[in-house]
Amino acid sequence: MVLPAAPDPRDACAPLTVVIATWNRREGLLRTLARLSGLPERPPVVVVDNGSTDGTAGAVRAAFPAVWVISLPRNEGAPARNAGVRAARTPYVAFSDDDSWWRPGALRRAAEIMAAHPRLGLIAAGVQVGPEGTPDPLNAVLAASPLPAPPGGPGPQVLGFLACASVVRREAFLRAGGFSPVLFFLGEEQLLAYDLAALGWDRCHVPEVVAVHEPSPVRGPLPARRRLQLRNALLTVWLRRPAPVVLRETGRIAAAAISDADSRAALLAALRRLPSALAHRRRLPPPVEALARLLDAPAWTPAASLARAGGRTTPG
Repeated sequence: MVLPAAPDPRDACAPLTVVIATWNRREGLLRTLARLSGLPERPPVVVVDNGSTDGTAGAVRAAFPAVWVISLPRNEGAPARNAGVRAARTPYVAFSDDDSWWRPGALRRAAEIMAAHPRLGLIAAGVQVGPEGTPDPLNAVLAASPLPAPPGGPGPQVLGFLACASVVRREAFLRAGGFSPVLFFLGEEQLLAYDLAALGWDRCHVPEVVAVHEPSPVRGPLPARRRLQLRNALLTVWLRRPAPVVLRETGRIAAAAISDADSRAALLAALRRLPSALAHRRRLPPPVEALARLLDAPAWTPAASLARAGGRTTPG
């Protein structure tokens, strides 16, 4: 990993750092950084380059010298964000993708809410999609969460969120282990939500904190993305849920695999990662498993589907 020399932009006096993990989306990332640099909060920004081959790291250093760039030798997927969080020197970290940013004032409000709620480990923000700012359907799902709200919490409790529209308490994130390398990318959010909950940290949907997501045109084909989401949903079950749920969900995707090519590919890909999943398996504590079962209930099937996909309703 190659780090730049001083001056260190992380020394800026701010309560919150923005971390972006990117791979071969140089032009979109530069547009996002221009948006972030214009925010009134002027947050420190850490970009973690996942071994891009399009000159991303050099372009960022040239255009935005105040941005701290971490260059990884290879694509580590979502866990690249972990390096950014470790590098941050602020108590709170907001995630952006190379095609997302935050509304003016949102990060200031997030820091205020975090400071007022010391057991709050994660804010699942409201999401606006595209240049017209259309509310993401995930907003309504999170707002209607059946999970019991934490006493005095800033919003409904959740077990799913969109990574590029989330703010974490750095201490809580690091204690939970960050994003898992077992999953690599897509649908990585629910496992982190499980692990935060297992450590006793609250996770709340706070719609007044708003992120904007304009999905990049540079992305993998939708069938491949669907396979990754299905694979990681199953791996998340194998990693944290009890045996009856593991058997039920494995049987579900195996039955679908008979006639659905994406389900078949996802199942085979999950099986290739089974040894790693078993090595990292630890069951949720009973209180958190009880919350997960609320989302398994038939009445909550649409929301459970979103949660199993990591709360992601828009590609990118």
